[in-house]
Amino acid sequence: MADASFVVTGGAGGVGRAIADRLRVHGHVVVIDSTTARAESDVDLVVGDAGDPDVASEAARRAENAAPLRGWVNNAAVFHDAGMTTAAPGLLLDLINANLRLALTGCHTAVNHFARHGRTGSIVNVSSHQAQRAVRGALPYATAKAAIEGLTRALAVDHGPVGIRVNAVALGSIDTERLAHYRRSHPHVDAEMATLHPLGRVGTVGEVAAAVDFLLSDSAGFINGVVLPVDGGRAAQGLDPEQL
Repeated sequence: MADASFVVTGGAGGVGRAIADRLRVHGHVVVIDSTTARAESDVDLVVGDAGDPDVASEAARRAENAAPLRGWVNNAAVFHDAGMTTAAPGLLLDLINANLRLALTGCHTAVNHFARHGRTGSIVNVSSHQAQRAVRGALPYATAKAAIEGLTRALAVDHGPVGIRVNAVALGSIDTERLAHYRRSHPHVDAEMATLHPLGRVGTVGEVAAAVDFLLSDSAGFINGVVLPVDGGRAAQGLDPEQL
């Protein structure tokens, strides 16, 4: 992947930041994020909504100006719980769309960019264990992630013939600031997470970044349309967190 550029959405912190940092070893990285929290001089930051086609196009343009765009990571996500008895159908659809549009816009931008340049490329969508086993109360997020996994497979089939690979990583619980914030008000969360994950712990952002790096790389050249669990075995074990 030498002499390449990449776009990472939601790359100002957490998992996205770790992915962006990892990919910088291979080339130029453009980050899309709604915050300016990561405005260091060594990061090409596009501030805006990753679901806005104009913002995504600007990121692709900047990446291509630096080096041929080879990889796109759709990591940006929105967390907003709601359910059938607490929200109207229109609101639920809006909340589902809030996540789905982020991945769809990124995929649309990347696929068309690769096609215009007559180039192969790779896309990785960040999904969640919740796409297969929902956590109670998180209907919009779980539904959107399930749709993103379907989108991943459909794109892999549609665009694989021209060398565009599309894969996803389905994350278990990862040690981010969001988990740290939850831990402060839930002192027993670490014990619960150890039970849910057969490896006895949550994952690190570096472990996620390594998996994404691999899927983007030439070493994964015959991997297309897969959803790779990066969850310490959580999905394989299948415990319901509500049963703890």
